[in-house]
Amino acid sequence: MPIKLYASRRPVLLYFLASLLLLAGCAAPRQQAVKTTDIPPDQNILRVGVSANAQPLVYRQGNTIVGLEADLARELAKDLGKELRFVEYKWEDLIPALEANKIDIIMSGMSITRLREVRIAFTIPYFRSGLTALIRREDAARFSTGLFALTTSSAIGVIKDTTSEFFVETNYSSVKKIAFSDTKPAVKALIDKRIDMFIYDAPLILYLASENETNGLTALFTLLTEEYMAWGVRKDNKTLLESANNFLRTANGDGRLQKMIKYWIPFAQ
Repeated sequence: MPIKLYASRRPVLLYFLASLLLLAGCAAPRQQAVKTTDIPPDQNILRVGVSANAQPLVYRQGNTIVGLEADLARELAKDLGKELRFVEYKWEDLIPALEANKIDIIMSGMSITRLREVRIAFTIPYFRSGLTALIRREDAARFSTGLFALTTSSAIGVIKDTTSEFFVETNYSSVKKIAFSDTKPAVKALIDKRIDMFIYDAPLILYLASENETNGLTALFTLLTEEYMAWGVRKDNKTLLESANNFLRTANGDGRLQKMIKYWIPFAQ
């Protein structure tokens, strides 16, 4: 069944199965990554801005960029008849790079927020997700009682300048918050018991839980929020925005979108 695409945000639940099996490869050929930020605008090139550290959405595997967003970027470039170029930035630099016309589109697991909509335009959402938490398996019973249990945490880890940081600041201001720039130090802090949980986007938390199963970590398996992921485009680039929306509608209708999502996030519904 095609995935329902939304022009506005509506309450939707994303269910997760208790077992994890996330694949770390794909048989399809990969587009080479470009690290330079100096790619001038070119009508024959699609410059895709990514922060390549968000498994399984978009991340570096050797010298290439892989993940759900990478597959979607390849399909979008093919649909537009353009050459694909990935341009890597830190997460907090993606929107400034887009505004400065250093990239054409952000395809990096970005969720729609009202504040981001002030600066950039978003395509229709391609995926419904939310925040969840990575915890130690020994603490699973403690956090199974509901969201109130989060208030008993000694410290909560988040990624700086993301919806996870905003969520904790807004809802759990009494709990110590530690902001990380990347997932690796956050996971280490959780293993070392410097934080009680690490809150981040659900697909990434599931991947990290699978990757660190032998380190005694697991996912909370409860969505803390509901969010919609989409691609960011400059507000003056209405042509690309319309073309990207048309691509998403077509890929959703012919089943390609669902197939790619299921490949990278097997238990997403």
